[in-house]
Amino acid sequence: MKAIEAINVTKVYPNGVVANRNVNFSATVGEIHAVVGENGAGKTTLMKILFGMEKPTSGEIRIFEEPVQLNSPHDAIAMGVGMVHQHFMLVPSFTVAENIMLGIEPKKNLFSLDFKRMEQIISEYAKKMNFELPIWEKVMDLPVGVKQRVEIMKALIRGAKVLILDEPSSVLTPQEVNELFVVLKNLSQQGITIIFITHKLNEVKQIADRITIMREGRVVGTYRNEELSESQIVELMIGRKFEYDISRVKAIPGKPLLVVKNLNYFREDGAHILKNLSFYLRSGEILAIAGLEGNGQKELVEILTGLREKASGEMLVDGKNVLGAKPWELRQLGISHIPDDRIEVGSALDMSVAENMISDRYDQRPFSGRIVYRKRPVIEFARRLIREFSVRVKSPTTLVRMLSGGNMQKVVVARELTNEPKIVIANQPTHGIDVASSEFIRKKLLQMRDEGKGVLLISTDLQEVLQIADRILVLYKGEIVAHLQNENLTETDLGFYMLGTKRQSQEELKELLTL
Repeated sequence: MKAIEAINVTKVYPNGVVANRNVNFSATVGEIHAVVGENGAGKTTLMKILFGMEKPTSGEIRIFEEPVQLNSPHDAIAMGVGMVHQHFMLVPSFTVAENIMLGIEPKKNLFSLDFKRMEQIISEYAKKMNFELPIWEKVMDLPVGVKQRVEIMKALIRGAKVLILDEPSSVLTPQEVNELFVVLKNLSQQGITIIFITHKLNEVKQIADRITIMREGRVVGTYRNEELSESQIVELMIGRKFEYDISRVKAIPGKPLLVVKNLNYFREDGAHILKNLSFYLRSGEILAIAGLEGNGQKELVEILTGLREKASGEMLVDGKNVLGAKPWELRQLGISHIPDDRIEVGSALDMSVAENMISDRYDQRPFSGRIVYRKRPVIEFARRLIREFSVRVKSPTTLVRMLSGGNMQKVVVARELTNEPKIVIANQPTHGIDVASSEFIRKKLLQMRDEGKGVLLISTDLQEVLQIADRILVLYKGEIVAHLQNENLTETDLGFYMLGTKRQSQEELKELLTL
């Protein structure tokens, strides 16, 4: 029986962008169904339509083979569809129980909640689903993998029979991914339909029953897992033959370009976020900082790029302490920054591709005239970068908001790698983008390393870290717990350090991190 179905669904946005073209998709009861495709292929739009977040321009949605009108997520939830978003929709200061029951709390009377009944309801569901949840702990104190289970439980307790997950493994360690897959398989055995979007094709092969592949807003086809290899999936996604080939020769590091000493940062509420960090980055190497999201990486990057103040310690560039310098001052010293959020931080959506590419040098020649910037050199420069960085765009004057995620990221990377940097701080540079774009950007970072730049890579993607990093630091609860040479390491090895179950001694770390 079909649990959910889209029939001839087309979605055209007011600006003329066609996100879905005559899409036919269905998932059967109790199956695990993966939806894959390049950025801009229409996956997320289709899932938003199935969850009532978007209305199709034309076509029909059926749930358990009955035609339905989904005007909002509230309608979808009422009809048995739940969604776990990539960025969790939880209240950090609330307990697990309060988050799960938010809006549907059992009450003793008009003025008080029935906490005993709340615990009973959650415990019954958890037992049925083989979940373990710390019901009365605050969400802010939980590991990412447990937060994700809270989101899943939140959907199930509202009656979800179809569960949509957006990039469910993107912030998990290998150990947590395995735990998630046990949960999903258990749910499917109990008749829950699982639909998940992902860019990690090895995970698709590991867990999916069927795979739907999308390209340019259309469904290319739906296949049984055993019908396709990973390389065949990629070829169907991008419409051409593709060989994933990243080769990293041994680095020959030069002099230190960036030295961080005893860096500490306290949040306004007094929480000690970064604890006495010391490390160095040399020319001609890629130093990766690995760790689960929320262990201080965001604060560290913002401090190193001048976006966050009030840290203590030293940040030495060319022997000079520049801690607390403004972003423009750090740029003048040769520090480039690929931010983790290409939409909010990395680009100006309502400006053109060309304008975004020169946004850090618009006042320099040949772009700047005496009064206004000179359009022809700007367009010529943008055309060169579009070719060099393989940006798929109709024109340099196209607004950035019209680009897919992968192409938007290439615009950001093109700008940051062509301003003659000495140091490149790359924060989640391939997060949430397709295989081909990811490979392109990783090769560019290796190229920068081979040209003698220093690359500081901050990534939660362990495959990426192991592919291109020369050395790896692991950050856990604001501390460096491991400093490793990238030789014969596995994702599982790194996972233990990221979870805090393993760490190097202070003596080892001091010896390894001292120049």
